[in-house]
Amino acid sequence: MKLFARLRSGKKKSGHPLFRYGWKITLAAIVAGSGVVIFLFYGAWAQTFDMKKVGEMPERNTVYDVDGKIYSRLAGANRLKVSLSEVSPLFIEAVLTREDARFYEHKGIDWRGILRALAHDVLSGSAREGASSITQQLARNSLPLGGRTLSRKLLEAMVAFRIERQFTKQQILELYVNRIYFGTGCYGVETASQLYFGKSASKLNLSEAALLAGLIRSPNRFSPLRNPEGAAMQRNAVLDRMVALKRISPAQAEEAKRTKIAAHPKRLPFIQENYAMDAVQRDLNQLLTQDQIDNGGLSIYTTLDPAVQNAAQQALETQLTKIEHQSNFHHPLKANYHPPENGEGDSSMPYLEGAVVVIDNESGGIRALVGGRDYAQSKFNRALAPTNRQLGSAFKPFVYAIAFTHGLLPGGAISDGPIQPGEIDGAGNWSPANSDGT
Repeated sequence: MKLFARLRSGKKKSGHPLFRYGWKITLAAIVAGSGVVIFLFYGAWAQTFDMKKVGEMPERNTVYDVDGKIYSRLAGANRLKVSLSEVSPLFIEAVLTREDARFYEHKGIDWRGILRALAHDVLSGSAREGASSITQQLARNSLPLGGRTLSRKLLEAMVAFRIERQFTKQQILELYVNRIYFGTGCYGVETASQLYFGKSASKLNLSEAALLAGLIRSPNRFSPLRNPEGAAMQRNAVLDRMVALKRISPAQAEEAKRTKIAAHPKRLPFIQENYAMDAVQRDLNQLLTQDQIDNGGLSIYTTLDPAVQNAAQQALETQLTKIEHQSNFHHPLKANYHPPENGEGDSSMPYLEGAVVVIDNESGGIRALVGGRDYAQSKFNRALAPTNRQLGSAFKPFVYAIAFTHGLLPGGAISDGPIQPGEIDGAGNWSPANSDGT
């Protein structure tokens, strides 16, 4: 009877707890195992990156003229490195408030910040809230981690952990403020401060500091030079956040907000692109490794005289233009030349070309070097070897000058026959010939 009663009631005997919870345990094990595999995979991947690259801060090499003034810059990024002590504390507070308020509390990843950003994005219906820590930003701005994908974010996180173990917090912050991009070709807070406000980063006031901190997320869009209203909006957002975190008082924020956006761009030393700089670059390539050049920060002193360089370039153009306008000149004119769409021309330009080298006879220093009429149209430097062009009579004054210093006179006769062994010290088997082969 009990058996039938049990059947009628439809009740079944409960299984063993192991069977009831087995699938949950299995699922948890799979998830945990997958997490471990992912952690190990991206951890190993992160180990392949050279942490020295994080500490390297490429600057442009500075080229000086004969008077010791800056003539141009070469290679590297448009960056002026400074120590953290040379940066206004107001900017440090502003950038920490804006980008990573818990910078000194986390170990590379701000999990609380990620959850806050996720909640904000869900509530707002858009993915605009930033969640990357300063260490993560330093990682992706220093190393080639790839595009904006989930895989890249996981790799970025693991690299951030490595950076935190390799560098102190102060070192990370110093590297960050020197590496970050501020728009208009500026890298680092010192370069940005010089460009936008004409002052050192150590002298930034609260309004300026908040403005620069507000540029970091979208430097080109909110550039104070092109979009002062947008720059002011970002500055005010930083100030409001600083008040919320009690970094400044409401009164300080209001005073800073009343400050008019008045960027006074300072003209920074620009990059000269001409034949003289091409010659400097060639010398560097012979003297240094590519890594030494690319790392930048070099001071390169030359004997170039900007006034002579400009005069030589103008003299070449003036003289060749005169030749082009002679009645018996029937070759293509430079004025009628149109560069190809794929860039500049090569060594065989269709119009008349030339070169000028000006040398200081006392020191031998090169005061000017012009390898063509237009560097933008042809990078081929006709003033340097190999040009595959005969020097011709242009070289005779140098030969005659040496001859005269050795006592030979202008009316003296010199044998034009073959040079015999022993006739010239150190000549060996050297036997030059005339242009006709004799």
